[in-house]
Amino acid sequence: MNILFAILVVAVLGGLFGFGLSYAEKKLAIKKDPKVLALEPIMPGANCGVCGYAGCNAYAAAVALGEAEIGLCSPGGPSLVAKMAEIMGKKIEASGDNRRKVAHVMCKGNTEFTVKDYNYEGLLDCNAASLLFAGDNNCKSGCMHLGSCIKVCPVGAISKDKDGYIIVDEKLCISCEKCVAICPNGVMQMIYEDSEYVIDCNSHEPGGKVRKQCTVGCIGCKICETKYPESGCKVDRFLSTFDQTLPHSQIAEAAQACPTKIIIKR
Repeated sequence: MNILFAILVVAVLGGLFGFGLSYAEKKLAIKKDPKVLALEPIMPGANCGVCGYAGCNAYAAAVALGEAEIGLCSPGGPSLVAKMAEIMGKKIEASGDNRRKVAHVMCKGNTEFTVKDYNYEGLLDCNAASLLFAGDNNCKSGCMHLGSCIKVCPVGAISKDKDGYIIVDEKLCISCEKCVAICPNGVMQMIYEDSEYVIDCNSHEPGGKVRKQCTVGCIGCKICETKYPESGCKVDRFLSTFDQTLPHSQIAEAAQACPTKIIIKR
């Protein structure tokens, strides 16, 4: 009898507590802004934090409250901007550049091609290594190959191959730019995904010094710029860069003529 009574008491108390919680949930529930409810489902869900907020939902709430601007979400791209603007009743002027950008390592100098100052045996982190004489590479502008970018990538788009190169899987890249922010040498940069060519060097050192540091670095010879003015190449402080917004009908010829073959066809 005592056991049945105890079971009955527990059942009654459970029912009362359940009813109380259900009532409290409905009575005390915080109603979300309809704009937040409309914005949350269209967010990419990467929660990468590049927008400056803790996650996609936090950013959506900030936009709905007027605390954040539309267009801070790199992974969402132009299409997300258009959808958010429509929900918020705002008119966003087209930037004229809807081409997708992806992360890229602007360096081809691994241990096979670059000179080492010393043998680094510390923490496998580029920023940690940079504190010791700016890293063990003789070229202080190149990739350290220690993988800080790999650790911060929220989608696993960055890896290291058997030769020590840092590789970006452009199909997985969400353009969050976390790898760009973490790289101490500025080697990781954003390029247009549809770019046919890229100049894989980051050094602004004079050509003579580059030749002593790395056999695949840009020597600033200006052949690409002067002999092939329609290549889209421009040399600034001994480093050639490829402006993908300019005409580049001669880029293939410039790549062929490059002494160090640093203009790479992707």
